[in-house]
Amino acid sequence: MSSIFTAAVLLNVYAALLVLLRAPLFHTKLYRPMLWNIWLSVLPVIVLTVGGVSGLVLLLISRPAAIAVLAVTAMVWLLLLPNASYLITELNFSHRRDDDRTPLWYDIILVISLAMSGVANAVVNVFIAHMVFAITLFGDAAQALTRGASIAFVIVIMLLVSFGMYLGRYPRFNSWDLKHPIGFVRKLVGHFSERSNVLTALGFTVTYALFLGLIYYMVVGAVIEGLMMVEQMRNFG
Repeated sequence: MSSIFTAAVLLNVYAALLVLLRAPLFHTKLYRPMLWNIWLSVLPVIVLTVGGVSGLVLLLISRPAAIAVLAVTAMVWLLLLPNASYLITELNFSHRRDDDRTPLWYDIILVISLAMSGVANAVVNVFIAHMVFAITLFGDAAQALTRGASIAFVIVIMLLVSFGMYLGRYPRFNSWDLKHPIGFVRKLVGHFSERSNVLTALGFTVTYALFLGLIYYMVVGAVIEGLMMVEQMRNFG
């Protein structure tokens, strides 16, 4: 299981190094938005870890305070979560210019690394939430991760993440816009008053959710099968 988290960390480091090295290697300007997006992609799991640990520590002192911290952590995490996979949208090569000195081969591996680090960050975030949800409701058996409610939880999260990605890429929303709820709602209603935007949002959300879900199944599914095999061996032992 630790290999998932290690690989995610290494992918983020590798993507950041490619962005940083691009400027001195090819005598071009540092494209800072990519570094900012990497930070935003990592931020949800930091919030989830810090908030989760704080909540567990508070359980020893005050249960109501612990529940409040965990609830706030969950809300903030969910609002930030689309930033984790937003790096997928870097594949549009919007950073390149016609006279760019950087070879195309370098930018190809750069944006693919960014996209895959975003996918890895999303998988790690959802996996942690998946485990917490399953253990809280059904106990710590590996089979809890395969319960219908647990699978439904993952599906809903993937759909919300993908819809959040759409809001960031097209209406150009970000998590901080919720500080101004009236303006947020007005802009949201205006955007979806056009039928074409509704159809685009639906297609985008379903397509990206399926993509993330397939990657999640490929990575986490193997981990869950391994955990279930270990449990079965212990039971037979």
